[in-house]
Amino acid sequence: MSRHEARQKLARDFGATHIVTERGEKGVAHIKDLTEGIGVDAVLECVGTQESIMQAIQSTRKGGYVGYVGVPHGVSLGGEKLFFAHVHLHGGPAPVRRFLPKLIDLVWNRKINPGKVFDLTLPLDQVAEAYRAMDERRAIKVLLQP
Repeated sequence: MSRHEARQKLARDFGATHIVTERGEKGVAHIKDLTEGIGVDAVLECVGTQESIMQAIQSTRKGGYVGYVGVPHGVSLGGEKLFFAHVHLHGGPAPVRRFLPKLIDLVWNRKINPGKVFDLTLPLDQVAEAYRAMDERRAIKVLLQP
């Protein structure tokens, strides 16, 4: 789900077959149309707002999974809505250190290229501008260099 051309292109580069630009109820309806009313097996929710989490839950098929990354902010989930959604909701801190040795090896040996997400490079002393650029969707991710 994306409304930003650069992110859509990156998603397609990584294998996305469909791009949904709508949000909220319209986004859920589009997902349901694509899946013949069933919903998707799994959603990775990466925004952490009330609307994005509800959209993720409502887009997921009964028995499906929603994984959220980061810390949701201003989100309230009523037990009844979650109960009747019949979805698994999982989140929490990622065990990054456990995966780092393998990931570093994959990057070092050029088996994966995480650099595709970096579309802006700035000096470290411009970190505030880097966050602004990402927040304003002028950059997907910013690579900060000393």
